[in-house]
Amino acid sequence: MAIQTVGVIGAGQMGNGIAHVFAAAGFDVLLHDISAEAVTAAIAKITKNFDRQISKGKATEAQKAEALSRIKPSDSLEEIGKVDLIIEAATEVEKIKHQIFADLAPHIGEDTILTSNTSSISITRLAAATAKPEQFMGLHFMNPVPVMQLVELIRGIATDEKTFKALEEVVVRLGKVSTSAEDFPAFIVNRILMPMINEAVYTLYEGVGTVQSIDTSLKLGANHPMGPLELADFIGLDTCLAIMNVLHDGLADTKYRPCPLLVKYVEAGWLGRKTQRGFYDYREGTPVPTR
Repeated sequence: MAIQTVGVIGAGQMGNGIAHVFAAAGFDVLLHDISAEAVTAAIAKITKNFDRQISKGKATEAQKAEALSRIKPSDSLEEIGKVDLIIEAATEVEKIKHQIFADLAPHIGEDTILTSNTSSISITRLAAATAKPEQFMGLHFMNPVPVMQLVELIRGIATDEKTFKALEEVVVRLGKVSTSAEDFPAFIVNRILMPMINEAVYTLYEGVGTVQSIDTSLKLGANHPMGPLELADFIGLDTCLAIMNVLHDGLADTKYRPCPLLVKYVEAGWLGRKTQRGFYDYREGTPVPTR
């Protein structure tokens, strides 16, 4: 099927980036969130990101104007249900995702493809709660979406080949690269990345190194562009913990046990950049390690 209209549900960090890249690639986008303020903030963020791209010579004012004209706020799931492709980009809580798809169910078009941007939750399980599991897939973008080139495509056990091929073509139209992952907890990227971050937190927890020494060691010793604790703050410590819990619960292996220090930071509400404190304190502008 030819996909032209896209509905993005969730206007947060991932949702605004997804709306940005689809609009820039010529798709018509409906952006929905339970908070109208979140949609307004998302469009402001998209505008700011376009300005950054223009300053770097990666976009023009005309491209920005054209893309922004393709993004329309929507407070109606009935309207969202009529599009060709729906991308759920809500918070990484399975109960919330199930509720979104349940609310959408009466409004879904016959050929509409449903997807989730989940970074870890079972696609088969999410799809089974919908009326058309054969038209359901995982479409996992990396953060920040306008910059990162990879999109993971995850088929549930019922996903048909037509749906998979349609989404492969969508990724090509976005100018990105897809990889196909099997439907196991956290798929490929986070199956490898999150245990590394969790181990870095254990290294801090056990006093092997400080925040600064751990991040410097991985940046200079392994040539990582960002240290693991800095990266955890960027992703969000609540998201890191949620993915580790999915790995631990889904694979029943103690090597995926979330570090108690990660749990403690989340309990404190120190979730990283989005709350101004995590493994670093961002409140004064220059990040300062908190341990």
